Amino acid sequence: MSEPADQPVKPAARPIVLVVDDSPLVHRLLKARLRDEAIELRHANSGKEAMEFVCTSDVATVLLDLGMPDMDGFEVLRALGAKEDATHIPVIVLSGQQDSQDKVMAFALGAMDYITKPFDLAELRARMRSSLRMHRLVRMLSERAQLDGLTALWNRSHFDERLAQLSTTSERNNRPLSLALLDLDHFKSINDNYGHPAGDAALQGAADIISQTARGSDIACRYGGEEFAVIMPETTPDQAMTLCNRIREAIEARDWPAHPDRKITVSIGVAGSEGSCGMPPDQWVAHADAALYKAKENGRNRVIVTPLTNGKPKLAAAS
Repeated sequence: MSEPADQPVKPAARPIVLVVDDSPLVHRLLKARLRDEAIELRHANSGKEAMEFVCTSDVATVLLDLGMPDMDGFEVLRALGAKEDATHIPVIVLSGQQDSQDKVMAFALGAMDYITKPFDLAELRARMRSSLRMHRLVRMLSERAQLDGLTALWNRSHFDERLAQLSTTSERNNRPLSLALLDLDHFKSINDNYGHPAGDAALQGAADIISQTARGSDIACRYGGEEFAVIMPETTPDQAMTLCNRIREAIEARDWPAHPDRKITVSIGVAGSEGSCGMPPDQWVAHADAALYKAKENGRNRVIVTPLTNGKPKLAAAS
């Protein structure tokens, strides 16, 4: 399978470890002593700078000083705990204070570990490696919870989450976005005539084609039953039609060992916009579903695209 941007379970080659400390000496020391570790070491000199970095980067572990001006380590821990997509980031506190109350407070706010300065570098390496393993395992479990067990595509939960995010981004930045719903034609007859294993093989084969044909930025999901979805960021309606026709043609051309005399085809409905269209996620799905219904109604094995503008669909294009 090709690997979309949202491709499951592919950790970064070099996980990012963020050092948050207002001491240049600490940054220089860690840069020198951790240079042989398989990590990408990044630096923040303040709590505010750290939070800005976390919001834009995939951080695997934070090494956090408590005693910083303006926004101290406790405030950073609170901010990370309040940020939904940052609660999984392990934090190792590096503190010059041995006060047990500081330790209790740090752990209560979500710190994974606590090391007192001056720290032993061998101990820091060991604890950091443990933290990175924990981050990797948590990420894998989280991703697998959003995978469809049969097809290995993203599941409906992931689809809902990503469509909400990307439709908001498209609206805010006036950027193109397209959504395709794909339905295997006469799928019930495959199960009825050749058995459910043949039906499962058809779903897996179609998922493989969709994943192989999708581009790096596309998000391919199993929407439910014999229906799939592809979210296409930065994609105009015309570009979405081109991609979806490639998917349709590849599925039609596929030979199926369980029924070599029986081809499988797919009908596809697309809702797409070249910029802001005032459309919430449920309306994106509704318009793509209506286009899919037209594709079925007009003979199946075709793509129908509905361009969206200012909250209203235009006349659909068919292919």
